[in-house]
Amino acid sequence: MANPEAFVPIAITTRSGYDESVHFGAVVGLAANGDVAFAIGDPNVTIYPRSSTKPLQAAAMVRNGLRLPAELLALVCGSHDGTPRHVEAARRILATAGLDERSLGNPADLPLDRATAEEVLRAGGTRTALQMNCSGKHAGMLATSVINGWPVDGSYLDPEHPLQMRVTETVDELAAERCSHIGVDGCGLPAHVISLVGLARSYRAIAIAGEDNLEGLIYTAMTAHPDMVGGDGRDVTKFMRHVPGLMAKDGAEGVYAAALPDGRAVALKVADGGNRARSSVMVAALRALGVETSVVEPLVTEWVLGRGQHVGEVRAIAP
Repeated sequence: MANPEAFVPIAITTRSGYDESVHFGAVVGLAANGDVAFAIGDPNVTIYPRSSTKPLQAAAMVRNGLRLPAELLALVCGSHDGTPRHVEAARRILATAGLDERSLGNPADLPLDRATAEEVLRAGGTRTALQMNCSGKHAGMLATSVINGWPVDGSYLDPEHPLQMRVTETVDELAAERCSHIGVDGCGLPAHVISLVGLARSYRAIAIAGEDNLEGLIYTAMTAHPDMVGGDGRDVTKFMRHVPGLMAKDGAEGVYAAALPDGRAVALKVADGGNRARSSVMVAALRALGVETSVVEPLVTEWVLGRGQHVGEVRAIAP
């Protein structure tokens, strides 16, 4: 169980020159050699990485035979916006295994992208499983199960399903620790609990894998197609587009992780699960590792508005 004492102030929200809110959390940065370069709060605090686990889950899929074009594999790693392009990509993944939307076990939802969601509603549409941001991951899991002759009914959501057992093995290996708990994620799949530094280690392992290892497929897909990991307006996509070589993935409840192929990596958790401090803290953490962030920083700044104008921002106070 996460210890509240593991978290310390990591960001402040300022309005009109006055500090309005303080955000608590924990951050860990790894040096190129894998050693802890800095830690704010307790780097060993255990967390649900939530959707930041998706690249690890995708690594288990490619280890067990999943082969997709990079664009589609990036969607498997992503929490997509639900635009027509994303929906069609999820449909294509299912089609490779002779399946369709009816096989998906994730909940139905409207697209994350607000404009797309409004278009769906104006056209008389409603929530669908394909539009839900996790449909790429679920489609990839179903395709992997077909490849291996494993059940593709609702049991693929169970931690004891052959694929999920291999996912757990992969999470443990990449994080270099054994997950301490398995719960249920919002999309219905198993949610693993690992340490914050274990999350950083896992991203580092994928980013440094190289072309000769299967995990390298994950890194290549995400960095080549960041728009499939999130969407054009999403900060995770902006980070990968504007920090050369960076692999990154956001997660619900204030989680973020990123790594570079030279071995530097970051993982962070905002204690109360709020998301608005994540990008500013990620920028500061990358900068502390010597990563050039000047291009991406103004694109991911969380602004505070007053009558529609910028009157403040969320700024990191650590590291």
